[in-house]
Amino acid sequence: MALFAAARRAAASTAPLLLRATASASSGAHRGAALLRPLAAAAAARPTQPRAMPFSSAPATRPSSDAELLSVIDSEIKYAEDCDDHDRVEEIPDNFPFKITDAKGTNAVTLKRTYHGEQIEIVAHMPSLVTGDEPDHDRDDEDKGEDENDSNDDEGEKPPQSSVPLTVTITKGDGPVLEFTCTAYPDEVLIDSLSVMQPSGNDETDLIAYEGPDFNDLDENLQRAFHKYLELRGISPLTTNFLHEYMINKDSREYLFWLRKLKGYFKQ
Repeated sequence: MALFAAARRAAASTAPLLLRATASASSGAHRGAALLRPLAAAAAARPTQPRAMPFSSAPATRPSSDAELLSVIDSEIKYAEDCDDHDRVEEIPDNFPFKITDAKGTNAVTLKRTYHGEQIEIVAHMPSLVTGDEPDHDRDDEDKGEDENDSNDDEGEKPPQSSVPLTVTITKGDGPVLEFTCTAYPDEVLIDSLSVMQPSGNDETDLIAYEGPDFNDLDENLQRAFHKYLELRGISPLTTNFLHEYMINKDSREYLFWLRKLKGYFKQ
């Protein structure tokens, strides 16, 4: 009985403290809520924006300069497609002695044949084209020296022609290699240089090897003999005339192919 009374007194004495603590906490919560209401209202009024990310995967807008360049490339492609040269295929003559290897996207073609045990290879590079246009300073020179030109006409100088650079190599087994650098015109071949090389696998030895004198400094009989030597092996007007037309057409095809690759790059 005494313990029960003591317990009730203890409970009665602590009840006001609990009530005051509860009331204090409740009033504090109400004050906190009152303070947060203006902040919440301001946040609700502010428009929502996506959170900025350090990296974005959204596609970037293409610069206007790229669009302008792409338009010019399209115009150039249209012009190149309208030309007749890019899709023209030269018919190989029946007695053409070489096998042609032409890889798309390259600036040269390779011709190969075997002649009495010799391996002959010709690498024909892109042509040097002559359009017939003359620069203005050349016209001025002609106007100033009309009298001198009358005497120069008697010399019979040939007008400039388009040409194809050639590299001709001739080998016999594992022996020395003859290498000619030539300039092929539609109906003739000029030999620019002649080298005799021994395959050694040593780059330093090849670099210091004596390559002979300038071809034009050789005796005229020797020059004619080498021209005849190449002609017998198929480097003849028949070959060079065909190569001239073939390389001009290849130049047109490769230019169009190059333009289309450019377009693909700028469309990305």
